[in-house]
Amino acid sequence: MNVNVIYTGALKEKYFADAVAEYEKRMGRFCKVKNTEIKEAKLSPSPSQSEISAALEAEGKRILEALPDKSYKIALCIEGRQMSSEELAKTIEDAARDITFIIGSSYGLSEDVKKACDLRLSFSKMTFPHRLMRVILAEQIYRALSVISGSEYHK
Repeated sequence: MNVNVIYTGALKEKYFADAVAEYEKRMGRFCKVKNTEIKEAKLSPSPSQSEISAALEAEGKRILEALPDKSYKIALCIEGRQMSSEELAKTIEDAARDITFIIGSSYGLSEDVKKACDLRLSFSKMTFPHRLMRVILAEQIYRALSVISGSEYHK
């Protein structure tokens, strides 16, 4: 199985990058992980709604170009379905194919990207920095793969 993570914006903080790298190293015994960074659109310090919409559309086009064709696509978005770690594991297992997770910029994802996905997933009603979300996602993917394999990581 291949796990793809498409995300907008670079991880600038070393501690976030180190945490993601650790979970991806652990995932290596279950799958291959591929990361695709999408350049974040530049916005003014106080962007208008039309500027934000244009940025999301531009980022969305780049995300859609990066999406693997035959992958089960999951958009991380606040209005998505919330599920337990076990439910995420079942979703991954039931997909029975490569999986792609998509993290948008601080303003989210374009509607076109969300429509192109098989599932909209929310980790919480709370808002998290999108860079921290990479760490949370990596841990949850590792946890899900551990559940699927029967590993003791998930208790």
